[in-house]
Amino acid sequence: MTVRDVTVVEVGPRDGLQNEQAIVPADAKLELIDRLAAAGLPVVEATSFVSPRAVPQLADADEVMRGLRRAPGVRYPVLVPNTRGLERAQAAGATEIAVFTAASESFTQANIGMSIDRSLEVFEAVVGAARESGMWVRGYVSTAFGCPYEGAVDPAAVGRVAGALDAMGCDEVSIGDTIGVALPGQVPDVVGAVSAGVPIERIALHLHDTRGNALRNVDAGLELGVRTFDSSAGGLGGCPFAPGAPGNLATESLVEHLHTHGLQTGVDAAAAADAGAFIHRLLA
Repeated sequence: MTVRDVTVVEVGPRDGLQNEQAIVPADAKLELIDRLAAAGLPVVEATSFVSPRAVPQLADADEVMRGLRRAPGVRYPVLVPNTRGLERAQAAGATEIAVFTAASESFTQANIGMSIDRSLEVFEAVVGAARESGMWVRGYVSTAFGCPYEGAVDPAAVGRVAGALDAMGCDEVSIGDTIGVALPGQVPDVVGAVSAGVPIERIALHLHDTRGNALRNVDAGLELGVRTFDSSAGGLGGCPFAPGAPGNLATESLVEHLHTHGLQTGVDAAAAADAGAFIHRLLA
């Protein structure tokens, strides 16, 4: 059994590819997912069941899920925006889902076309139905450290949204630095606001490296007891609704950093880098 001090959640096949102009064939996506699982990633976010019109790069979500070759012990969550997305995901064989909202109203409107409160109402029904079906559920809170439209975001707003996701039954809540503006000094304020309502063991950090601070922010999270971090092999991807966001923290960089600190992840950093190089070749 693999010993892990820290869980690394791979988001490249979903969060990475959704922000690329090129359309990657389903068989290549499946190979990428296989490579990431083989590298030891315990969670590989596979795709998104949002409208193909909104994210055409992931229009083949049904095909990808049906073609998935599940590795033992690996979770393959998929994003769902509403009950219809949940039904599609379930029909395609998904057993883990993620729902996504934000801590700023402008971003939530731009991203999913509704207010924060309305998104929470929608997701309460989605999460309830998913949990009744025995599915594992993750919740995302975007713009937790800053919004491309509003600027600074109050940590209390992040805590409120995260607490709502936890209360409706999410197994884990990922707090996102969507545009990569977080500084290490902000991390205690945001994580503190979230952990007031969500147990620290159910909090993840989703960090972008816009200003080169992602690993410093990881260290700040570790000091607070966070033990789950999102990343993307090869630093692939960003967010199509956040202008200027260059990409996620690279999985191989995160893993090497954690290993240098003596923390076990169960992930082969070189194999994760190879997976990133594989998909970048297809995108070139």
